[in-house]
This record gives sequence, C-alpha cells and structure tokens, in this order.
Amino acid sequence: MAKEKVTITLDRSKADTARSLVGAASTSEIIDLALDRIIRAERLRRDLAAYRRVPPTDAELELALLAQTAALDDDTDWAALYADDDQ
Repeated sequence: MAKEKVTITLDRSKADTARSLVGAASTSEIIDLALDRIIRAERLRRDLAAYRRVPPTDAELELALLAQTAALDDDTDWAALYADDDQ
C-alpha cells in the first residue's frame, strides 16, 4: 500500500507514551498501528451489531452449548501475575 506524507496535529505526550508502550520506532509507526487497531475495532463492532440484529438459530444455539468450557475454570491468579502491568 502506498504511503504519503501528511501533516497532523497531535498530543506529543500521547504519541510518546503510545510509542513506548508498544515499542514503535517512530511516530509514523504508532499512528499507522493506531489506525490499524481503530479499523479492526470498528469492523468488529459492526460485525457484532449485525450479529445482534439476527438472532441465532436453534441449531447454532445447540452447537454453542456443546463447547468445552471446563478449561476456562482454573485457579490462576491473573491479578497477581499481572500486578506490575498496572503502572
């Protein structure tokens, strides 16, 4: 995909924070990543909205009930594992 140079006004501290959080090498890279994430999130939001407009069929509901969920119930203390991430 072709890229072109543009001029934007942004909050430099937000850009610097975002760059450090994801390890981006440049402000251009972080803007590109942010746009990718916005596009993906909006497409997901639209897909979910469309799905909610059409209720699942009885066959789809039965299939969902067959899913194995036992592995989701474990004793992992996620808060303790990621305690340092709150900073």
